[in-house]
Amino acid sequence: MNRLICLLCLSPLLTLAAGGCTKPGPAPTAPASVKPKVAVIISTLNNPWFVVLGETAKARAEELGYDATIFNSENDTAKEASHFENVLAGGSQAILFNATDSDGSIANVRKAKAAGVPVFCIDREINATDAAAAQILSDNHGGCVALGQYFIETVGEQGNYVEIMGYLGDNNTHNRSKGFHEVVDNYPGVKMLSQQAADFDRAKALEVMETLLQKHGAAINAVFCGNDAMAMGAYQALAAAGRDDVKLFGFDGADEVVKLVAARKIAATGMQFPKTMARQAAEYADEWIKGKRDFPQKVPVAVEVVTPETVGQYGDYGAKEEERAPTAQ
Repeated sequence: MNRLICLLCLSPLLTLAAGGCTKPGPAPTAPASVKPKVAVIISTLNNPWFVVLGETAKARAEELGYDATIFNSENDTAKEASHFENVLAGGSQAILFNATDSDGSIANVRKAKAAGVPVFCIDREINATDAAAAQILSDNHGGCVALGQYFIETVGEQGNYVEIMGYLGDNNTHNRSKGFHEVVDNYPGVKMLSQQAADFDRAKALEVMETLLQKHGAAINAVFCGNDAMAMGAYQALAAAGRDDVKLFGFDGADEVVKLVAARKIAATGMQFPKTMARQAAEYADEWIKGKRDFPQKVPVAVEVVTPETVGQYGDYGAKEEERAPTAQ
């Protein structure tokens, strides 16, 4: 009996000793801090220029410490609306936005604003000044005034041209055409044979140019395209038809067009600065998230005419030495 009592008394001590010899497991690690989210919603990624715009915005947001994701609207306002719903439900703190439609995209921006999420428009404008936190935009009108002046210098005061316009729901399309015509229409000897839309799309522009060549043939002396993707489509059609005599003008500053300007196969293009606009939008978003609220509604970025004489200054969707700074208004 005494022996049993002794064993019972020693049992807790043995258990304690055994426990004392057990090495403690690793302390649980604290969960890694979750980065705040920023969404990059782009109208389309079927054009290298917009790919540069989206990837630059994403990269700059990531440099600033955010988890950034690119969403492709495929030029479809319904897909764009779906992206906004998913982004807002997913907790994004800001949206860097390239709109599909100047009017049709306003509702999406207002929905984000109502949810307390700022939207910073890049390149494409929406027709509202009380929805987006800021809009960083190329000076499309001014750029095409300058391009129109170079057009007259190159083509002369007599000749015929065709115009291939972009997506008709985008303000950029109309601002570019308006700026160009403000110059060219002052020369009665320069006549527009046709004006057709190709939705900023290379393949569509190729088809449009083929049709225009069939219709107008040798009468065409020049072609003005509302963006460089369409200029490349027109270039393909002209090259296939052996029409290297036609002077072709684009707008964007796409790398392949800049190279063709250098080779004197395209007369000129208007250099936008997508990297400047994308970085500025990401930096504005960062400032908003950190508490700033007083942003200019529109921030224009100058467009520069790239000609065979000036092409050495440009490349990789911008100026070689340094991108131009935007000017707040």
